[in-house]
Amino acid sequence: MVKLSNAENRRLDDAARAGWMYYVAGNTQDEIAKKLGVSRQSAQRMVALSVSEKLVKVRLDHPIAKCMDLADKIANRFGLQTCEVVPSDPSDPSSTVGLAQAGANEIERHLKSSQPKTLAMGTGRVLRACVDELAPLNCPEHKVVALLGNMASDGSASPYDVVVRMAERVNAKHYPMPLPVLPETVKAKNQLHAMPHISQNMQLAQQADVTFVGVGNLGTNSPLHLDGFVTPSELEELQSGGAVGEMISWVFDKNGQLLDCAINQRVASTPLLVASENPVFALAAGEEKVYAILGALRSKLVNSLITNEYTAERILSID
Repeated sequence: MVKLSNAENRRLDDAARAGWMYYVAGNTQDEIAKKLGVSRQSAQRMVALSVSEKLVKVRLDHPIAKCMDLADKIANRFGLQTCEVVPSDPSDPSSTVGLAQAGANEIERHLKSSQPKTLAMGTGRVLRACVDELAPLNCPEHKVVALLGNMASDGSASPYDVVVRMAERVNAKHYPMPLPVLPETVKAKNQLHAMPHISQNMQLAQQADVTFVGVGNLGTNSPLHLDGFVTPSELEELQSGGAVGEMISWVFDKNGQLLDCAINQRVASTPLLVASENPVFALAAGEEKVYAILGALRSKLVNSLITNEYTAERILSID
């Protein structure tokens, strides 16, 4: 393998960044030139170079040095099995553009395994975007199981459920969780969990070969609140109790400790295992999720992360 000079590495890094902005983030060459502070002709050449050097296919296929460095630092700091950091859009560093493609690539890697695998899936906007990026596959040997239900207390369903949609795209056997996210009482939750098909699905989820979850914040734009799963008063109570984030509706504080609260007593989701030996991926990015992601990493409930450049830098800046 030919060792490239520092100047050549920088040239390819710039080309890869421009290629990502053009083919993934959807920027025009004029927008790329403005954001990178170069002429339009230079932006055009960088985009062309990203193609001629085969750095860009459908997804970005070049490890940008800064992103790799950030990923390595996060993995070492939190003892992760793996970490992937995708580039950030300079004009919108909290954007989740790029996460879906990276997440889809990781999901496809497991689906293309010659050995039968069970994939456990959370819900949410980012995971749904990942599923929409999946290439059509034929995977009848694999299983896709939901970690939680997607029904609110009024019986309405969240539009961000992923298991059925994913199974349709990859032709895998799927195991949805026909449950409300938050049953009205602990007794109701226990009764639901005692049903044979529910308990079997939960056991299957806990034994999954790989797990994918989103990370939700508990601020003003909390998905739990916006999607109708918790009331404004419940959200305020959680915030007062130190809650910063949630994964599959399990609520935790900045240190990753699950809160002793009514929500966690009622939540019907499959519990995540602490320090699982199998990969458990969290996919999340954005300023409003920084402390939620940090808590998730400290919790040891996840051991792998896909995020963006801006969020990675913010996480590493916090002691």
